[in-house]
Amino acid sequence: MTKKKRYVQIGLGGRSAMYFYAVLSEYAETSEMVGISDINRGRMQLAVDRAHAQGVEVKAYPAHQFDAMIADNKPDVVIVTTKDCFHDQYIVRAMELGCDVITEKPMTTDDEKCQRIINTQRETGQNCRVTFNYRYSPPRTQMKAILMSGVIGDILSVDFHWLLDLHHGADYFRRWHRNKDNSGGLMVHKATHHFDLINWWLSSVPESVFAQGQRRFYTPKTADRYGLTNRTERCLTCPEDQCRFRLDIKSNSGLKELYLDNEVYDGYFRDRCVFSELIDIEDNMNLVVNYQNGVKMSYSLNAFMPWEGYVVSINGTKGRIEH
Repeated sequence: MTKKKRYVQIGLGGRSAMYFYAVLSEYAETSEMVGISDINRGRMQLAVDRAHAQGVEVKAYPAHQFDAMIADNKPDVVIVTTKDCFHDQYIVRAMELGCDVITEKPMTTDDEKCQRIINTQRETGQNCRVTFNYRYSPPRTQMKAILMSGVIGDILSVDFHWLLDLHHGADYFRRWHRNKDNSGGLMVHKATHHFDLINWWLSSVPESVFAQGQRRFYTPKTADRYGLTNRTERCLTCPEDQCRFRLDIKSNSGLKELYLDNEVYDGYFRDRCVFSELIDIEDNMNLVVNYQNGVKMSYSLNAFMPWEGYVVSINGTKGRIEH
């Protein structure tokens, strides 16, 4: 019988579920979750209870006992799904302790942390995998195959425009992502998907980048223009019940169970006002990118659009692909 691969996971917020339940259920024949960790005691207990309901007993450790979790359970792989700003801390320590790593994107939030991860990987020889799942969707793999076939000739330029709607886009401005110290901004947290995709499609990497961004929509001024003058810092206590951006966290069973019921442990509010003056990330961004193979790309990301999706045009010496 093949030995099961042993996993532990650090960070048990909303994004953790897709990894946690995949190990518990879909890949249970080859994998096992042997330890979990978080800064929030309530979310740890919730994960323990959910695993128990599936017949799996998982040990829980407060985040400051990360080393003990590794020592006690001897995992093969550590799954990192914390806030982006803490990724490097656990990626590096996991590799130092002899574990491979699977981390939610982005790998980290700035160049110094990124270099620290790279240096540790080289020193330890451990594997660090960043989950850029866009590469594996059929439309994007088909695009890669078409480009490799040479049907449009040599690629000369790319226009890439990503649109986040008022549901998905607004949610970044309620959560911890709204501050650059946590997420690096949407250019890092969200657009990293898109840059990885283009790098793969072009089989190249950027040589130079010019970028600028601003926050023009999710601002106190916009709220005032909507007549939302009595707003508070979070939706739960806000009297502006006609606000189209209001998140009723009490009526959303998933968010209530994961966040509202566990606020007492860490003070984190999942339903902050999208128009808060405390936000410091941009909501629209523009780039011009020069690639090593000579391709030029213009890119934009806007987080307040009426519909969600993307438009990519790739121009070559024999034709053009619009996707």
